[in-house]
Amino acid sequence: MLKEFRDFALKGNVIDLAIGVIIGAAFGAIVSSVVDDLFMPIIGLILNGIDFSNLFLVISNPNNVPVPSVAAARAAGVATLNYGLFINAVVKFTIIAFVLFLVVKGINRLRKQEAAAPAAPPAPTTEEKLLTEIRDAIKAQK
Repeated sequence: MLKEFRDFALKGNVIDLAIGVIIGAAFGAIVSSVVDDLFMPIIGLILNGIDFSNLFLVISNPNNVPVPSVAAARAAGVATLNYGLFINAVVKFTIIAFVLFLVVKGINRLRKQEAAAPAAPPAPTTEEKLLTEIRDAIKAQK
């Protein structure tokens, strides 16, 4: 059983998948940083200083604790609906989807170029060479 698992785990496809997951996680961290640190502050500035990561709605606050931010609400155990964080997640998803679209589009373009390139005709087989020689010999006798 261990040998079968080792053979499965060391197949090229499994290793490629593992590398893809690791790169995907790193890419996700980069996209999160780009959205949180670059795009959202600019969008917030355009919308009069709104910080999307701090937009929330208090659902339940039994102790009437003041909740100026999502972090304060979490620390106080107040139930909140964090729609600003949802907006950030939608922006991140949109950016990732767009980048993946561009990657797939580029790969498809390369595949079309490969398919459109004329393939070299296959070399004649031994039988074809012999038949050609016979034909040429018959023509030479006439």
